[in-house]
Amino acid sequence: MRRPLTAPSPRGELGQASVEMLAGVPLVLLVVVAVLHVFVAAACREYAAHGAHAGAVALLEDADPVDAARAALPGWARSGVHVTASGRRVVVRVRPRVLMPGLERLLTAQASADAGPVS
Repeated sequence: MRRPLTAPSPRGELGQASVEMLAGVPLVLLVVVAVLHVFVAAACREYAAHGAHAGAVALLEDADPVDAARAALPGWARSGVHVTASGRRVVVRVRPRVLMPGLERLLTAQASADAGPVS
C-alpha cells in the first residue's frame, strides 16, 4: 500500500498555532478590558451630570443638594462620588472603580449644574 504524497512539515513549526493562540489571548483580553473602561467612563460622565442636576433641583426646593445628588446615583457609583455645593452651583465628581491601577484619575468624570439666580 502506498502512502499519499505530502510535503514534509518542518520540525520548527510544530505547535505554532498553540503559541500564537497563547500570545493572542492576553491581547484580546486587554482590548476587552480597555473597551469596558471606556464604557464605564461614559457612564460616570452621565451619572455625574445626572447627580449635579438633581442637586441643583434640590437647591430650588430648599433641600440638601449633597444628599439629592448622592441619591440620584446608582449604588456602585456612590462610593466614588464627591459632591460640593457652593452658592447656587453643585459640582459632582464620580470616580469609577477600575481594574488597571492609575486609570482612576483619567476616567474620573465631573459635571456641574447651576440652580439659577437667587430669586
